[in-house]
Amino acid sequence: MRFSDGITVTVCPGRNRDGRPENFEPIDIAPGDTLSIVGPTGSGKTAFINDIEVFAQGDTVTGRRVLVNGEAPPDEFVRNPARKPVAMITQNTKCLMDLTVTEFLSMHVSTRENLLDNAVGEAIDLANHFTGEGIDADARVSSLSGGQTRSLMIADAVVISDTPILLLDEIENAGIFKEEVVARLKRRRKAVIFVTHDPYVSLLSDRRIVMRGGEVRSVLRPGGSESEALERVRQIDCKMAEIRERIRMGEIIGGVPL
Repeated sequence: MRFSDGITVTVCPGRNRDGRPENFEPIDIAPGDTLSIVGPTGSGKTAFINDIEVFAQGDTVTGRRVLVNGEAPPDEFVRNPARKPVAMITQNTKCLMDLTVTEFLSMHVSTRENLLDNAVGEAIDLANHFTGEGIDADARVSSLSGGQTRSLMIADAVVISDTPILLLDEIENAGIFKEEVVARLKRRRKAVIFVTHDPYVSLLSDRRIVMRGGEVRSVLRPGGSESEALERVRQIDCKMAEIRERIRMGEIIGGVPL
């Protein structure tokens, strides 16, 4: 099954850890949207995306409900992994199977329907736009670095699973090109939701959901008001990436103007 661009997911308020109702308007997530979930450690960020991943119907600790196109999700979205329109990638994503990248993706292709021609090649190509460490089709998946693995899993979800919604849980330290991920997934009309502590990822997002004490405290829509801050943080992020690479290459770092 290939999902249409018409899927909109809505997250409805639940309750905080004290049992009081959350005070936010239902949050619609449509094709092409980018959202970041921010807040201190333990504030409920991962619980928020977990609710989306399982299509909560008031049956999780948060009491939230998740709708698809304004209604309860069809049972196949919940029960059948091959029909699910949501994919979640975490820092702990790891493949233990001793398969090559091509074998791993081909096995996934065999479980899907109506895939594009050369889906395996397209997925590898997309993954290589997300990471500076080239992914070889004949490499063993178990030998890939963290950044390569996350990049491959994102590409797999986009091309082969064809999920319109991706949930990315604190992957910013995995060595992926954050801006490239956002730009390419937007072009493909994918909704992307980041759980993040990274200011650059947060500023790249259309909206920020601010969490405190297990509840949604606010939903920010900066519009273009943060463009100057975004450019400055982008420059700092590029400089940090350069320094990180120089350290990896064994250089001694002297004074570096930021």
